[in-house]
Amino acid sequence: MRGRPSLARGAGQSVLVVVGEPDLAELLATTLELTGYRVGLTGTAAEALARLGAHRFDLLVVDTALPDLTGADAVGRPVIAHRPPVLYLASYDCLDRIVPELGLGEKDYVTKPLRVPEVLTRMRLLLRGTSAGTAGGAPGYGDLVLDDTLCRARRGARDLDLTPAEYRLLRHLLGNAHRVLSKEQISRYVWGDFRGDNAIEQLVSRLRRKVDREATALIHTRRGFGYWLGKETGES
Repeated sequence: MRGRPSLARGAGQSVLVVVGEPDLAELLATTLELTGYRVGLTGTAAEALARLGAHRFDLLVVDTALPDLTGADAVGRPVIAHRPPVLYLASYDCLDRIVPELGLGEKDYVTKPLRVPEVLTRMRLLLRGTSAGTAGGAPGYGDLVLDDTLCRARRGARDLDLTPAEYRLLRHLLGNAHRVLSKEQISRYVWGDFRGDNAIEQLVSRLRRKVDREATALIHTRRGFGYWLGKETGES
């Protein structure tokens, strides 16, 4: 019988948990400490801003249900010198507001009710993007690299020459590596609203031809569910 897969662990990174619900805050704080993180805890966005002004954190975990959280990016206001990546804890009915505002920064979300393994995995991927990515902090996966400053992408030595929609799609897939994204999630991220299935299929097809041409396939279809980016299990 196979054992349960091990949980994604931290390496002493400092995480600020911004959650107003006591039971959820205790669950997250205890879990993160047991899995190798240093945890700060606060119950309001105002307190979080004060903590961020006084201390440097590697990651924020923010509950979007906080009553004083004005907008999904309230914790990233310009008054904060260091802007760590943010993992939002969001109810499904607020995704229409959250997803379009994620932009191209180091931000991600998980839906409630929370699944601890998913929270830990999304945290590790966000932290990997800021500390163990490609040279210069550019987001990447293997030989696939994006330059958010110039909005350009390359795979190995080959420039991909992407359209704006293709770039946003690739950035979204890359930021959610090994996570299946539905057509609705992709559509709302790329265009800000939901478009028909055919529009998504055509966009993914164009991007796949550019990214995976003469190289190991990175963009995959999970039929009936959506699309994901990464290497298939067992590939080197």
